[in-house]
Amino acid sequence: MILGTPTEPPTLTSALNSQTDGGVSGKVFDGLITLDARSQAIPALATAWNWSKDGLALTLQLRRAVAWHDGQPFTSADVAFSILQIWKVYPSRGRATYSNVVAVDTPDALTAVIRLSRPAPYLLAALSSWDARVLPAHIYSKGEVLTNPHNNAPIGTGPFRFVRWDRGSHVLLERNPNYWDAPRPYVDQIVIRFLGDSSAAAAALETGQIHVTDGIAPVDVARLRANPQIVALRPELAQQAGIIAVEFNLDRPLFKDVRVRRALAHAIDRKFIANNIWMGNATEADGPVPADLTQFYVSDVPQYPFDLKRAEALLDEAGLKRDSQGVRFSLFNDPLQIGASPNVLTAQYLRSTFNRIGVRLQVRSQDFGEYVSRVYTRRDFDTTISSNTASPDPAIAIQRLYWSQAYRVGVSFSNAMHYQSPEVDRLLEQAQVELDPARRRELYGQFQRVAQTDLPRIPLVVTHPTILARRAVRNIEQLTYGISGSFADLSLPE
Repeated sequence: MILGTPTEPPTLTSALNSQTDGGVSGKVFDGLITLDARSQAIPALATAWNWSKDGLALTLQLRRAVAWHDGQPFTSADVAFSILQIWKVYPSRGRATYSNVVAVDTPDALTAVIRLSRPAPYLLAALSSWDARVLPAHIYSKGEVLTNPHNNAPIGTGPFRFVRWDRGSHVLLERNPNYWDAPRPYVDQIVIRFLGDSSAAAAALETGQIHVTDGIAPVDVARLRANPQIVALRPELAQQAGIIAVEFNLDRPLFKDVRVRRALAHAIDRKFIANNIWMGNATEADGPVPADLTQFYVSDVPQYPFDLKRAEALLDEAGLKRDSQGVRFSLFNDPLQIGASPNVLTAQYLRSTFNRIGVRLQVRSQDFGEYVSRVYTRRDFDTTISSNTASPDPAIAIQRLYWSQAYRVGVSFSNAMHYQSPEVDRLLEQAQVELDPARRRELYGQFQRVAQTDLPRIPLVVTHPTILARRAVRNIEQLTYGISGSFADLSLPE
């Protein structure tokens, strides 16, 4: 089976870099649990789990007779090492997600007990994430983790084994004959081809050169949907929800006045972005939490409808008058560009609409590495268009964007704005440890109202990846994790 992806990843191990791994990690590594289409936890490397009454211990019973691809046994030592030395340290979400984890006891090879200083009701959901792949302790416990050669030649327990990475071309995976979930997987090999851009991926799918892809530009998705040989699937799993947003560098004096941030929000037509830039493959975002997270989402938050007159009035109130050329001020926007995401087109739209209120916007494009350096290390930006997963739980994916403690120079995809709100910190920290679901929802509702009032970032649209496959591919509906999934259920006609 051939999976096509527009871009080549910087690493093949998502536990170290959750932003992109080319879809490799989910096929080579297993998680402790996974989620079904209804977001219910189902066993993977963990076969059972239970919480202590005080919410301070989660006991995991591990699957027997599981081996790493190099033949070494999978044990609770791997789980303890992964949680304490990998997940808690390297992924951008790990600081908040595992902040309350103080120890992982391993009373025997098939039992791991996660000890917490304070409750973490979101923890089970976190164990389903693609940045929670269990890594082999015997491979990673010696030497520097980030320079370990197996980051790009991974050894996992998953349905497929790594064979080779031909840079600039493809990754080859082969069927794991000793996979614990036999008779899966059903194909002998997976070739993950790096096609350079979205148009090439779309063309390769049309001509049958690849079987599955995502990351296709919205305009091509609309065209491919009409092809009878192609199936388009949008996973309903809430974990796939993401939010595209405008983020402000709040260290810039201009943006310390909330009226400026609100004015720019009123100058954005989110419906236009959803319908004409994302071509109907996104929905309008009305707050920090997407509606997909039904147990946490609230709709009664401050709104900033498209209203250029209101935007102009707010800028006038802020003392930012037009000069002789009709310009109030100038600024830069740096859109994150990964694959076929139309963030650059969105930035170009902002340039046009902001010009109508006297704001001159210059759009800068750069590769992924330069973007991360500019925004998160050098902090040489005014505004950015970011793309972040927003699920499966606010404590995992959303807290890092608004929590003041998540701001760290050099730590990517966290609090880029340098937003600091004692009230938001209090609400997020209380919700993070609250065991009562109703009270937890109430706290997150309060957080959404405060955050949308302060508006350190402007949510634009909610996105879900669209998976495109040749009709001959069987069980494509099983890809609730998109191309990041295992592909263990997929097959092709003989």
